[in-house]
Amino acid sequence: MAKEYSFEKLTVWQDSRKLVTLIYKLTKLFPSDEVFGLTNQMRRASISISSNIAEGSGRTTKRDQANFYKIAYSSMMELLNQLIISKDLNYITDATLANIRELIDSIASKLSGLRNSLNTSKP
Repeated sequence: MAKEYSFEKLTVWQDSRKLVTLIYKLTKLFPSDEVFGLTNQMRRASISISSNIAEGSGRTTKRDQANFYKIAYSSMMELLNQLIISKDLNYITDATLANIRELIDSIASKLSGLRNSLNTSKP
């Protein structure tokens, strides 16, 4: 059996993987002229969330860990912005945006909790 790393046990990381899958499936439906625009940006932002959670979990200081969780949160806000723009362009529906936003809200809450649990001083 393969070793399981600490980030793989985090529900926030598991949820962020679900978000990546949703974004990839969703952007497959976007117009082909968006491949190098929103599609690429949204996919990169969604992957950045889970990747930064994983990388942060491997850092040795609480401050460094918190910084990567902050970057993951920022990537999530970037993704949310892109989803809102996708809705404005009628690439997705209100219902789709609302469903994905629920998952984003849940991940945001868990990321905040994870950062707060590190008891880092705020600059």
